[in-house]
Amino acid sequence: MSVTDGLDVYVVGGAVRDELLGLPQGDRDWVVVGASPQEMVRRGFQPVGGDFPVFLHPQTKEEYALARTERKAGRGYKGFTFHTGPEVTLEEDLKRRDLTINAMARRTDGTLVDPLRGRDDLERRVFRHASQAFAEDPVRILRVARFAARFTEFTLAGGTLQLCRDMVASGETDALVPERVWKEVSRGLMNEKPSRMFTVLQDTNALAVVMPQLHWNTEVAQATDLSAARILPLPSRYAVALSQTREHAALSVHLKVPAECADYARLAQVLSERLDMLPLPPSPTAQAHLLSRAQYVLETLEVTDSLRKPTRFRDLLGVVLCTRHSAAENLQAEITRIESWSEILDCYLRVDAGAVARQTAGGTNAIKAAVRAARLDAIAACLEKIAPG
Repeated sequence: MSVTDGLDVYVVGGAVRDELLGLPQGDRDWVVVGASPQEMVRRGFQPVGGDFPVFLHPQTKEEYALARTERKAGRGYKGFTFHTGPEVTLEEDLKRRDLTINAMARRTDGTLVDPLRGRDDLERRVFRHASQAFAEDPVRILRVARFAARFTEFTLAGGTLQLCRDMVASGETDALVPERVWKEVSRGLMNEKPSRMFTVLQDTNALAVVMPQLHWNTEVAQATDLSAARILPLPSRYAVALSQTREHAALSVHLKVPAECADYARLAQVLSERLDMLPLPPSPTAQAHLLSRAQYVLETLEVTDSLRKPTRFRDLLGVVLCTRHSAAENLQAEITRIESWSEILDCYLRVDAGAVARQTAGGTNAIKAAVRAARLDAIAACLEKIAPG
């Protein structure tokens, strides 16, 4: 006998939506109608919910939530009180969800339950709020923006767009905490077309609230989508999105982003600025010019800590390449120039510091100077071959 026998259970939300779209289904969420917490525990479900009862299936570990309603009790996304009970219907539970396309359910016999006509909106490729309750939770603006980055053919219904703007104007989005904003923004950056997330946030007037320092324009949008097309990691995509933001450090603090993302945003701009300095002004002789350039390249590798973190340096090159893609007059030449830095890095890393140290007389300072000189020579030799910039 199954622990769900006799329970009125439904798969709800994203799993139903993705199935109808022909997309791979992720984790399934279940809603249980007409049951009590005591009955769920008696059947062997493990309670894990905080604000409202959610249970883990004893075998599959999938989440089963009791059908619930909610009532606004304060400002922000935490200002809610929830009610569960055997009298709460499936339709009441679905109506409190964000979008019609996420407010469908599937019975265990396969029957679709769609009281808000979410399937029609799927076919029309429209994001439409499920009810006026949408306006009570500002996180839903972030979620819609993130969905826009994933479902690239969908548009925001006019009424939903106006509702979002009204929420921003009323100050509802002021209550969003950085951790929740970053959670949604980081997920949106990892979708197919992240620029659409920022566009929706801009169209709803929420962008200036949640990312006030961000400098966003068409060029940055194209670069950000290119970072997704090139399947760059999250820190790189974040750095690309902030590529024209002067106050990137302040924005990283504002969003409380992971240190790695903040470092990528900072160092990508440092690297981009230093690449712009090459070629350097001519020196009196060709040899002096070569050494001058080698010194500059070595300093660039040092300031970006590429010896300890060569993978990050290569990631940063990918960031710079994305940001230059639309603006470069001779794109292939720019690609070749930036990619040549990877070869320079290899020359730099191949210097055997231990062998140099063993051949150097004197103390620590003498050894450090000798190792650095060896790396400078290696870079100069590499530059003679590939002549970047």
